[in-house]
Amino acid sequence: MTEPSVAEVIPRRFSEVEPRVARIDDDARAVDGHPALGDAVWLDLEHPTTDSAGFLVDDRAYAHLSASDNTAPSDNAASDNTARNDTATPRHWTLGVAVAPEARSDGTRRALVAAAVRHVAAHGGGRIVLWVLGARAEDDAELAAEGLRPARDLYEMRVGLPITWQPKWPAGVRVRPFEVGRDEAPWLELNNRAFAGHPEQGGWTASTLARRTAEPWFEPALFLVAFDADGLVGFNWMKIHAAHDGDPALGEIYVIGVDPRAQGTGLGRALAIAGLQAVHERGIDTGMLFCAADNEAAFELYRSLGFDVHRVDRAYECEVPPV
Repeated sequence: MTEPSVAEVIPRRFSEVEPRVARIDDDARAVDGHPALGDAVWLDLEHPTTDSAGFLVDDRAYAHLSASDNTAPSDNAASDNTARNDTATPRHWTLGVAVAPEARSDGTRRALVAAAVRHVAAHGGGRIVLWVLGARAEDDAELAAEGLRPARDLYEMRVGLPITWQPKWPAGVRVRPFEVGRDEAPWLELNNRAFAGHPEQGGWTASTLARRTAEPWFEPALFLVAFDADGLVGFNWMKIHAAHDGDPALGEIYVIGVDPRAQGTGLGRALAIAGLQAVHERGIDTGMLFCAADNEAAFELYRSLGFDVHRVDRAYECEVPPV
């Protein structure tokens, strides 16, 4: 079998190839029923880091690699953004791969992954994290050949809106929308404390937050922040996804967190309900979120609100030594 020819794409050419990447992702979505590339890829295509790289096989497949811009691990193609305590993990590289149906039996994905591994080795090494959306058993075997092993699963969960519950706020808590220019510093401090060691959400910097709030989808009115007498105590950041290829418009709990001092008070549940109500008021009939398969407390909370598992995504990881 002839080895697929992989062309590297440097950051200053990302804007040129982005339409081709979108077509590849659309071709994959038409067969799989979901995208192959997550938000982190599209964000880095628009605002690449210095060491970012793309790898293209004609108009049939694309891989995108970006290094973390956080002080701890970086954003991901898909992430469980529900606060919990995890042990610290090293900074990593995020890899996304989209392969059109006609290129799925000739070793194209393996060739793209191998090119990404070589790039990481040449740029200081580190941990590669590849998220495969809607992972299957055959993905485990194919990616193992390139040294990538299953590390963790992520549930995409959905619920019909409206839900019947009303938020019950703990005594002394007041809630308002996020205010740009005022709330960034306290939010970063709480986020990084609540998600200490989390492999996607931990260690955000002011630059990371600024990139998100500059996105076209960002709406401060859908970013709820809760305060008690001691300051910021919790938040629920919602994101609306437009309907796409048969998928309905979705209101996503993008990231939700509660200060440890308020855990067990019901604040997280109240914030979740309030956020879902806010997107339903915008005409959204389906709520969505991502939850780590091993985050039992969050999973049970979301199940109690009516969420069901819609898709299972899987992170594959490997450590690459520097050349």
